[in-house]
Amino acid sequence: MTLFQAGTSKTGNSLTGLVLAAPASGAGKTVVALGLMRAFSQAGLDVQPFKSGPDYIDPAFHSLATGRPSYNLDLWAMDGALLDSICARGQDADICLTEGAMGLFDGGAKAGQSGTGSGAEIAARMGWPVLLVLDIAKQAQSAGATALGFARFARALPFAGVILNRVASPRHERLARQGLEQAGLPVFGAIARDAALALPERHLGLVQAGEQANLDRWLTRCAAIVRGGCDLEGIHKAARGKAQASPSPTTASSAPPISPPAQRIALAHDAAFSFIYPHLLDGWRAAGAQILPFSPLNDEPPDPDADLVWLPGGYPELHAGRIAGADSFLSGLRRHAETRPVHGECGGYMVLGRALIDKDGATHGMAGLLGLVTSFKARKLHLGYRRAKLAGAMPGHAAGAFLRGHEFHYAGIVEQPDAPLATITDAEDRPVEETGSRRGNVTGTFFHVIARESA
Repeated sequence: MTLFQAGTSKTGNSLTGLVLAAPASGAGKTVVALGLMRAFSQAGLDVQPFKSGPDYIDPAFHSLATGRPSYNLDLWAMDGALLDSICARGQDADICLTEGAMGLFDGGAKAGQSGTGSGAEIAARMGWPVLLVLDIAKQAQSAGATALGFARFARALPFAGVILNRVASPRHERLARQGLEQAGLPVFGAIARDAALALPERHLGLVQAGEQANLDRWLTRCAAIVRGGCDLEGIHKAARGKAQASPSPTTASSAPPISPPAQRIALAHDAAFSFIYPHLLDGWRAAGAQILPFSPLNDEPPDPDADLVWLPGGYPELHAGRIAGADSFLSGLRRHAETRPVHGECGGYMVLGRALIDKDGATHGMAGLLGLVTSFKARKLHLGYRRAKLAGAMPGHAAGAFLRGHEFHYAGIVEQPDAPLATITDAEDRPVEETGSRRGNVTGTFFHVIARESA
């Protein structure tokens, strides 16, 4: 039996939800979000998770916490129709919980413009109140001033209240609550400092969900801590949303309208190749495409009957020696490329190149379908939104098409002798040197495609 009254998502035309945000990265919002997702699910609610912004890792944790696929929401890369169709996945849920990225108002484009990609934009568009996670490890009453600034920075933004995180003692909590009371903002809970709640990280964020042992046990413990420290019923009552257009009978179960790049798509999928946006896969399947997964790390070749091989991003640099020795995978990839298209994104792009140099300076031979040589010996962060005008065709898109996506990696280019795939700029229209490559049937980019730009 559910402990809460069901929200309006199942019974009306409003998507009931909240946006879990923070003043900055590192405040613990992912842990709080996962704890809330699992706690509400344990209480009998159907929870639809979302992630604000271009994150490839957190949605997998959300899915394990709730039992439902998690989707990215991004108002810089997605037009309104695509975003609304993705949000419609919550029509049959009791509550939609969206985890923000970085700070509440942080995005990849200029401040003050619409379409920055911030969590605040998602909250405003959907009418989902913001639940601010405050790390108060190094403050007490001043937490009230911090929260008040976020609540008033954009006065039209719906704001629910605050969860205090990393609380040191009952006295610490009491002092922080006094500051929030003075600011006139509700506190929905306080979570004690607990080193056991930390999740392991690597250079692109959290260690992937599929690589962590006992994650389900950790989620259960996290839910128990959140349940013990937070007013779950109060949080559920604070959730709301703007009225949406009445969905057709198939809206809640249908995927976004996305044209697949081929009918039969051989998709690399394992610990080295896992960064692809869920809305794309759903859209491809809904349009009738067949996804044929295979594992390069297990030395599996792509399906010989596939029309296209797609190598998504991931962590090939952590498995470079193993990939270099995967003879069946590499020979199968090369045979496919002789007559049919192959595309790689970021890590997949590197594997299509001639060589990958790891952080220790060792050179590993890759597929050699492109002349690209990349190196992790001198790491440099490449991060941000990307807008691409294709100079040549790539699977699913003709030359001249505009695509929107995101780039996040530490690899440097040593050699890039092939023709550029695109002219690429960042969210502020500044040129980006990483143009991608094309050679014969093979294409690759450092950026991950999110959506085609609407006309």
